[in-house]
Amino acid sequence: MGKRLYVGNLPYSTSSADLESLFAQFGNVTSAQVIQDRDTGRSKGFGFVEMSSDSEAQAAINGLNDKENNGRPLTVNEAKPRENNPRGGGGGGYGGGGGRRY
Repeated sequence: MGKRLYVGNLPYSTSSADLESLFAQFGNVTSAQVIQDRDTGRSKGFGFVEMSSDSEAQAAINGLNDKENNGRPLTVNEAKPRENNPRGGGGGGYGGGGGRRY
């Protein structure tokens, strides 16, 4: 099973193809995706890359984390599994249940 990597601080001009070629020097890239804003289609400045092996993923982290890419130091680390609620926080907001007491 391959390792999924988070890649942050990407220049907004970076495409998914650019991301793939950047990581290809460290091994077989099974997928590369720059995350884009749903409304504007503009890059959000981060993405995910999946390498075919743990050792390739580790080599990419070692080789690219804090390295400059188009004037920006990249952040590369193992992607954390997404939580069920990507926006964080708890439910509801104003408490719930119970009527008002005067």
